[in-house]
This record gives sequence, structure tokens and C-alpha cells, in this order.
Amino acid sequence: MGRPLRIEYPCALYHITSRGNERKKIFVSDEDRLKFLQIIEDYHDRYGILIHSYVLMDNHYHLILETPQGNLLKIMHGINSGYTGYFNRKYKRTGHLFQGRYKAILVEKDNYVIELSRYVHLNPVRAKAVERPEQYRWSSYSGYIGKGESIAWIEYAWVLSQFSNDNKKAMREYKEFVEEGLTKEILPPLKDIHGQIVLGGGKFIEKIKKMLTGKELSRDIAERRRFKMRPDPDKIIKEVATTFGIDKDIIEGKGQRNNMARNAAIYFVQRYTGLKNEEIGDIFGGIHYSAVSKASWRLKQEMADNKQMVKLLEALNSKFKA
Repeated sequence: MGRPLRIEYPCALYHITSRGNERKKIFVSDEDRLKFLQIIEDYHDRYGILIHSYVLMDNHYHLILETPQGNLLKIMHGINSGYTGYFNRKYKRTGHLFQGRYKAILVEKDNYVIELSRYVHLNPVRAKAVERPEQYRWSSYSGYIGKGESIAWIEYAWVLSQFSNDNKKAMREYKEFVEEGLTKEILPPLKDIHGQIVLGGGKFIEKIKKMLTGKELSRDIAERRRFKMRPDPDKIIKEVATTFGIDKDIIEGKGQRNNMARNAAIYFVQRYTGLKNEEIGDIFGGIHYSAVSKASWRLKQEMADNKQMVKLLEALNSKFKA
């Protein structure tokens, strides 16, 4: 399995999860949980990270974490390795405590953090550990609703400010918001994840893709292809038309079966844009999705017999591949 892509920049915000190896417990006692929270507090004080929400379950934890300095890898390596060292010493064990690498989902703050906070705080209820989220000691929820002592290093203010400028009113409304999840089914915000690592709208995703443009991504990164900037179909068609020395309209119209320029354009649009065959068919005069596959097949057949065509297409290919 490819390793996950890590995207770092100042003030990036993440939903972090990390599970015990073979789903075994990572917290055996309350002392373990307190130690883990002390480690987080230490990293908050040393590096200025912001913790918006957390929950510690027996065999995993969730954090909503913001990195003003853009140093997620350093922070998470320190937190997990520091706790693993403590746990192994205490329980006289060796080896990995956590299951592989932690999962870090980059989050569009304005549109998703409130829903993610509810998702995190309801985790003990979903796991049937408690009936109500405020009954669970090891989460940030009690501080959010004024039922427990506020923790100095929890960033309550941003989430609560989305409900009201009056703190007491904000706490009441946040409590009502979370408790909606007790009485009706609410779709988890994580359903909208793009490429397994980004939670956000279209503009946010494009912003992240642009940030990665020109950066060499290791081939063992699982999401590598999903986060390369894809060429626009219209640009592909124009480039093919120029290379073949024909008008763009000849390519986009329904054309004749032996229109190799059109087949080449269909092939490259199919290969590099990520569009479905139905969508590609609409671009090329409303042809059936099966005709898209046939056009690509004809081009490959032509390449098998025509070395000049191969050179032409290789030159085009070098312009489109990321």
C-alpha cells in the first residue's frame, strides 16, 4: 500500500486519527490518557499548535489540529513517538504501538470544522461507550458546553464564535447542534473527502492542487495522481488541432471515422482529465460513451502500424502529462 500524501503549509487544519496496532488498546488506564494529553499540551506550548477538538477512545484517538507553522510531520512524529516510548516503557513492551501511519485529512476550516467537531464529540456515543457525549470524560466536549473545567490549550473560541458572540449563548447553541446527532441521522462530514486526504469544496481542492503543481511526488504516495493538476479539455483539443494543422471545429464535430486528430484528442482527454466517457462524449458532439472508447482503440491501432503517428503522439503526450 502506498504511503499517504502529507500536505503542509502555515495555518493548515487537519482531522487526525491514529489507531492501535492490530486495533489493540493504546490507552489502558486513565494515567495513560493523562500522559497523552500532557504530550499534546507540551507540543501546544512549544510549537503553538491549536487543538480545536479531541477524543481519546480505547484503541484510537481523534484530533482536530491546526498548525500555524505548517509543521504537521514534525508535530505528529513527536506526539506519537513520544507516547509510544512512554507506553512501551510502562508496559515493558517493544515495537510499534500505532497501526501504520496516522491518518491526516486536510480540512477547509470555514465549511467543515463545526461538523467535524460534532463528529469527534459524538464518537463515544457511536461506539456505545456512553449515551450522551458529556458523560464521556476523555474528550473536549464538556469544556465546549460549560459542564467541566476549560482546558487552557483547547481552542474553543473559533467553533463557538460561529454560533454567537455571546459565549453562554454559543455554548447552548453548540450543545443543541451536537445533540441533533442523538435524535436524527446526520451524514458524516468525512463522506466528502477528495482523494482520501482533503475535505473541502471545489475551490479549496483546486487551491491544494495548485500548491502541489511542480512538486515531485513520490510514486509510492497513494493519492499522487488525484492531486496533479489536470489539463483543461479545451486546451488539449487546441493543442492537438495545432499539431495536426487543422481547425479545432473539425475535431469537436462528429467527424469521420478516419479523423485521427479527433481520435487523438479523445484519447488524451480521456487519459488526462479524469472525465467520464459520457462527459467526454458531450464535448465531442454528443457521441455515445461507447464511441469514446472506440476512438481511443482506433488510435492505438493506428499507432501499431504508423511510426510517424507514434512520434507525433509522443510529442503531444509530453505536453499533457503531469
